[in-house]
Amino acid sequence: MIQCARSSDGAAGLAPIALALQSSAPGYGLAWWQDSLTAPDSTGIAFVQDGEGEGILLGETQAIARGDVLVLPPGAELNANGLSGFCVSLPLGTDASHLPGFLRPDQDPAFTDQPGGCAEEESAYRRILLTWDKANGPHVLQALNCHRVRMWDSLSHYHDFQNGFDEFYLVQGVEPDAKIWTGPAAAICAEEVTAVDDLLRPTIPRVGDLIHIPRGTVHRATGGVLAQVITVPGFVPGAEIGVDHHLRRISERLDLPPGTLPYREASSDGPVVR
Repeated sequence: MIQCARSSDGAAGLAPIALALQSSAPGYGLAWWQDSLTAPDSTGIAFVQDGEGEGILLGETQAIARGDVLVLPPGAELNANGLSGFCVSLPLGTDASHLPGFLRPDQDPAFTDQPGGCAEEESAYRRILLTWDKANGPHVLQALNCHRVRMWDSLSHYHDFQNGFDEFYLVQGVEPDAKIWTGPAAAICAEEVTAVDDLLRPTIPRVGDLIHIPRGTVHRATGGVLAQVITVPGFVPGAEIGVDHHLRRISERLDLPPGTLPYREASSDGPVVR
């Protein structure tokens, strides 16, 4: 099931998540950073979570703030006094030399809103920073994908164990009714019900949470969760498997009151695979 850490927990708080990721995606590393960061012998993808100021990377200085992403070549140093965040180190040998050092979703006109995925509303805020396919955004990286998105009513889905990916929500904003719903994919897909509360449980997210959603875990965000959604490794077509039709059938079979087992109405008529 999901695990949550915050920068205030330090390395010890992040360790269980790093261990879980190492098991499912060997070669990746996780770390918090504050004021500065030196990439290890592999490329680092650094997410700015707190503060606002200047970042200096490879001799280039830019203003950076929460929501921005920095690409550090092996051994490169980031200086960003007064800022902090979270970093994913990629497997040794991963080539990211084609990427710019600074990715700023709210400042760079290369990033425009692209409704879809977990935010399909026409007015959705959804900016794809690192993508698996050039058709989806300007910067391609297969080893890790990320997009900054505000989720109001996302698809209930999970990622396949064999060909899928782990997912992280780095929470950067929450509305009053924000929730993240999670549950076991196997039981939901089999429509096995021992207790409804065991199928989907709500988590109330807080700004600063790093939430790890391992493969095989159904998840859905509602009520306005702004997050950097990070996939490790990158997105795999066909590995995003919707379950709203299962949740609807369970709810109707048990004649549950509306909202007891929440599902997304728009994707509940039948299977959805992306």
